[in-house]
Amino acid sequence: MAKGKEDETFEQLKRQLLVRPDSAPLHYNMGLAHGRRKEWDEAIGEFKTALELNPGLLEARINLGGIYMRKGNIEAAIEENRKVLEIDPRQINAYSNLGFLLVQQGKIDEGIEVYRKALAIHKNVPQVYANLGHAYLLKGDLDQAIEANEEALKVSAEFGPAHNNLALLHARKGDRETARRHLDAAERSGFPVIPELRKELLSDEEK
Repeated sequence: MAKGKEDETFEQLKRQLLVRPDSAPLHYNMGLAHGRRKEWDEAIGEFKTALELNPGLLEARINLGGIYMRKGNIEAAIEENRKVLEIDPRQINAYSNLGFLLVQQGKIDEGIEVYRKALAIHKNVPQVYANLGHAYLLKGDLDQAIEANEEALKVSAEFGPAHNNLALLHARKGDRETARRHLDAAERSGFPVIPELRKELLSDEEK
């Protein structure tokens, strides 16, 4: 959204809230607007107000968790995503966020369990497979990591993060040809691959 248009939308929301201060959707939208402006505390306040007015507004709680994560409050972010799943056990975004947060905390096995639960419900989300693969990589289980990223490509054959992950994984296993093939695919998808990995995978002739 262009800056002028964004400012105009922000001012419109402020005017609407003066007329309808008890509107949960308006407070939610204002939270999003503050988030786009990186006004994290204001965004938190708006999302909390939206939830006070409508506790079932799960997107507000998911976004609240996202703001907490940006502020480095991982425990609060985890709590918000767990609350979402208590209300809606099929909410894929909450599963994905929760798994990521747990892995960030070093609770890799818990994160893997969360990703597995998500994929038992939603089998066609390549990012969750890729995140699962990353968790296995952190555990040092390269075979499981490769399998998870290959599942991501079965869902979306041009999914750049999975190709990038597979390039790294196959490079670690010493399969440079397969690693280069996946790195090329990641680059074609527009994914920003690590330059050091590309340099590492150059053949002696290419160097």
